[in-house]
Amino acid sequence: MEQPQTLRSVFTDAKREKTALETRPDTNSDTYRRDVNATTAKFEECQRLVGALSMFSSNELLEDISTNDLPYLTLEYHIAELLQRSYSTDRESILQRALQKYERYLARLEDYELLSQSNKKLYERYAANPSSFSLTQTNDAATRRDVKITRFREEKELKAKLEYYTENQQKLQSDDDDVRNLYLAEINLYTHQAFQSLDLLVQELTMLSTIRNMPPKPEPSQELDNRGRNKEIREGYSERLDPPISQLLQGGKLGPILSKDGKPMQPFTILDRRTQLRDGVFRPGHNLPTMTIEEYLEEEHRRGNVLKGGEPEPVEVDEDEWDKADEETMKARAWDEFKEANPKGSGNTLNRG
Repeated sequence: MEQPQTLRSVFTDAKREKTALETRPDTNSDTYRRDVNATTAKFEECQRLVGALSMFSSNELLEDISTNDLPYLTLEYHIAELLQRSYSTDRESILQRALQKYERYLARLEDYELLSQSNKKLYERYAANPSSFSLTQTNDAATRRDVKITRFREEKELKAKLEYYTENQQKLQSDDDDVRNLYLAEINLYTHQAFQSLDLLVQELTMLSTIRNMPPKPEPSQELDNRGRNKEIREGYSERLDPPISQLLQGGKLGPILSKDGKPMQPFTILDRRTQLRDGVFRPGHNLPTMTIEEYLEEEHRRGNVLKGGEPEPVEVDEDEWDKADEETMKARAWDEFKEANPKGSGNTLNRG
């Protein structure tokens, strides 16, 4: 069926804009977001026109689809990929929409038997349990690495094949089979990338669901302080080291003495509180000394705990003992002569400046 020019032109413009978006660096700007939404709207308009023309049917076979209609099988894929690039406050709903578009894209390929054997197994696994889909069914690091390497090689081969057909597109226009192979190669590449996107989408949706189902933060009255205690429990807590007077008067006990009905809550003694407070005003908070310093030193002398040292006391010489006096005189003269010959500091010659 020959398609209206409007559908073909809108689809061509949308694909060109989508290719330009993939290489733009301003992915966080408002202009980029607006362009993504505008390109998505163009693909959705193509989807509306395809539906109005009843271009595809689940009762048909691949041979029933004309070559010019094959590119429109990828509309859901393009829309899903653009939804992943869009931004909104409700990220989870956008990802759910993208997931539904990927599902419709793969389901239509399954109807036309366009899925390879490996992709068909992946699609069956996804259909069996979409919420836990993964390209690898094990958490083994080596197995996951092998799967990534294998899929990278497959994607590289698909891109090389598509690039060959694209570069020779002008030569292939005369042969319908070659043009058909070009479109089928494009579909195979998109299918390969769709399963990778499903793997990432499921992971992100699981994370967002976990965050959404987290328990709410505690109310301010229930917040814990830096010591892990509940503020409601520690109402009577204080950083003071000395207890309050009310606690001292109650013998270290806290809480009311009488209930609201006047019944005693704990044992207590009636005292003259004014007199008790007055007597405790000048009471020291430390132990006072029991003796003076002189008494302490005398006691230590008596116990022999004081070491006696220093220069020896001078010995008084009896003047009647001539020999002893002459000996002390000679010692004094010899000491004076030594001090005159060796002045103080004369021997310290190494440290002089």
